[in-house]
Amino acid sequence: MTAQDKFIWLIGGIAAILVAASVIGWQLSRRITSENGRAIVANLNARVRAWWIMVAIFACSFLLGKAATIIMFALVSFFALREFITLTPTRAGDHRALSLAFWALIPVQYYLIGVEWYGLFSIFIPVYGFLLLPSLSALTQDTERFLERSAKIQWGVMVTIYCISHVPALLLLDIPGYSGQSAMLIFYLLLVVQMSDVLQYVCGRMFGKTRIAPVVSPSKTVEGFVGGAAGATLIGCGMWWITPFTPPQAAGMAFLIVLMGFVGGLVLSAVKRSLGAKDWGTMISGHGGMLDRMDSISFTAPIFFHLTRYFYAA
Repeated sequence: MTAQDKFIWLIGGIAAILVAASVIGWQLSRRITSENGRAIVANLNARVRAWWIMVAIFACSFLLGKAATIIMFALVSFFALREFITLTPTRAGDHRALSLAFWALIPVQYYLIGVEWYGLFSIFIPVYGFLLLPSLSALTQDTERFLERSAKIQWGVMVTIYCISHVPALLLLDIPGYSGQSAMLIFYLLLVVQMSDVLQYVCGRMFGKTRIAPVVSPSKTVEGFVGGAAGATLIGCGMWWITPFTPPQAAGMAFLIVLMGFVGGLVLSAVKRSLGAKDWGTMISGHGGMLDRMDSISFTAPIFFHLTRYFYAA
């Protein structure tokens, strides 16, 4: 089966699931009358509407090719970093470092993906970005809370640019017997992450009793995590045919994606709580901000990329 055939079957399957979810959501919104039930249904319907838009965008970028996919994720990093910086107080002395982050680090990091320069892509931000950002801030001679301010900017750059850029970096991988199909790995990663999130939410609302970290994220429960992880792992196993993995390997990769996605969501929820915010933004209806949707992906993408590269790439 060619990459084009896999893409058609994949998009067709996703569209069928979204149609079914839309119909079920519409029926539930008419039948459920309790306040709590209506709130859950309204949240799910908002998520389904957002997924329609996101799937359409991802499908279009895939059809337009590698450059469009890279540009799309560069924009994702831009908006995610903007949300992060908006919630983290900065001073005039940080403006040079922020300009470097937005107008140099983002385009260069994604350019390196475009020219397939893996060696520099993997160290550009952790080494050069890490050193340049505080250097520019120091030149302004604003020393008030300097370490705290520099750490916030560096942390935001790592999460929103470096980590997220590993999603389109999957296009760099040259896997024997899988030529021209690396874009399928992007769909695999994103679908497993998103299905894990929604299944954990649904299982948590239906069966959740034991909270994992009530101060950080009151909605995350042991029952929700177990149910969501099991479901997403099975879904990932079932999608082995769009990957270079065998079914057991696909299940293992899916479980790692679920685990790292859960940790990513928990960590960035802790960051939000420390800043006194519920969401990173309001960009995506029903999903909060861009970073609210990318928090899990930011932790899963580097792990998935490097494991796949180490074990499967030529």
